[in-house]
Amino acid sequence: MNYPPKHHQDNDINHMVDVIKTYPLATVISVKNNTPLITHLPLIYENKKLIGHIDIYNPQAQLLNNNNDVTILFSGPECYISPSVYSTTQLPTWNYIKVHLKGKVKTIESKEALKQSLITMTEFLEAPEHKYVLKPDNPRLDKNLNYIKMFEIKITDWEGKFKLSQDKKPSDTKAAREELARANQESIRIFLDKIF
Repeated sequence: MNYPPKHHQDNDINHMVDVIKTYPLATVISVKNNTPLITHLPLIYENKKLIGHIDIYNPQAQLLNNNNDVTILFSGPECYISPSVYSTTQLPTWNYIKVHLKGKVKTIESKEALKQSLITMTEFLEAPEHKYVLKPDNPRLDKNLNYIKMFEIKITDWEGKFKLSQDKKPSDTKAAREELARANQESIRIFLDKIF
């Protein structure tokens, strides 16, 4: 049985791809001897595949090959929704956007492909301003290629969890959407002021 309920699920792959492209930092989960290994890595979506890079000394690197299974989580915005934002009587809730994927991993051995992939990822992450360009002749880039492993994940299962008060009347759904946008901006600022 899928959870959350159907009205909080979104099986539109285009919506899930939008989450991946907007929030590319993924939680990558592999399992070895019944123990999960978890790493947070930016992944780039490309034609039903995810492209990533990992430090060769990360223990999870050895599991990101040989057609191994992997679970990937992407997180969009989230926040507590107070009943005070609604025009009708409701209970408190938490709204969020998550994408859960499963896939098969393949190592990409080519150093040239790795180099180009790092350049392409940087270009994607620098958009739209492109204030920095990673050049192919950057000596630091060449120096680090031996310490980075490139992999791709062929996505086999997609699951979108978009809990956005869809079960409320339209004006309350809109109010919850506005609260999600407002709360995320405010909470980031308050949090950063506390720790930094």
